[in-house]
Amino acid sequence: MIGLVPLLICALLALPAAAQDYPVREIRSICNFSAGSGADIVVRFYSDRLSRLAGKAVLVENKPGAQGTVATDYLAKSRPDGYTLMITPASSTLATAPYIFKKLPFDPAKDFASVTTVVSLSFVLAVDAAKPIRSIADLVAVLKEKPGNGFYGTGSNSGQVAAELFKEKFGLNTAYVPYKVTVGALQGVVGGEVDFISYDATWAVTQHPSRIRILAVTSAKRSSALPDIPTLSELGLGEFDIAPWFGVVVPAGTPRPIIDRLAGWFNQITAAEDTRTFLARSALDAFPGSPESMAELLRTETERWGRWVKLAKIEPQ
Repeated sequence: MIGLVPLLICALLALPAAAQDYPVREIRSICNFSAGSGADIVVRFYSDRLSRLAGKAVLVENKPGAQGTVATDYLAKSRPDGYTLMITPASSTLATAPYIFKKLPFDPAKDFASVTTVVSLSFVLAVDAAKPIRSIADLVAVLKEKPGNGFYGTGSNSGQVAAELFKEKFGLNTAYVPYKVTVGALQGVVGGEVDFISYDATWAVTQHPSRIRILAVTSAKRSSALPDIPTLSELGLGEFDIAPWFGVVVPAGTPRPIIDRLAGWFNQITAAEDTRTFLARSALDAFPGSPESMAELLRTETERWGRWVKLAKIEPQ
């Protein structure tokens, strides 16, 4: 037993030193969704800026699938050493997941440590730009004329909840078509496989108005990048406010000094002038935070999304 004491002391002393030297090698930045998606755009911007501050390469790895759970599970099983992190729409991938899936391979409350929030965004409802559907009223009329009220597509929990709440408000039975990648959703709506899509504004603005036509945003207020597009609340759908936020998470057990260093870097990125330009162009709003504020927000968001999923009558997969 006595011989173990020096070893324990050395291990404890090594923790601050490890954090002080961090990082000594490249960092992997895991993305829940496909390359080119709105999430991917955010992840790549922040990962690039993080590499400049950290002085080491930050490599983005896209692991799409199962509405973000493939990547989330990968992170949960990664070593808690600060060299694998995830910049993710946590209000969707973590807070919503317990209600969307019957069984998860990870525990959203126990398997991750919060670092900080970074940005928030709106989702949008959009249709094929070539079709003569120019408003939500037009879309509802078209859907009601179709057998079963047609189809909609999305690739995320937030998109599904937004679409299901929209359906519930108008008494529609429109069927859900899941997409793993954004190019599939774009092809689906342009090719007529689905009648509308429910996607993040960051990706949607890159396709509007050339390929798709955005009819409404799901946030409580209009997007600064889409000032002429009404909110669903303005269109009479009551208090409709689905605006997911991105946060940074690492595996549970990651040393707190490393978490604090990462939080400082990410908040420094969010406050930078070039980030403001990027956010304005990408239909995003700055949302800095701390490990504590993000952890508390996740707790309250989990409760709120639970109510929304129930209201939207989404059956767990």
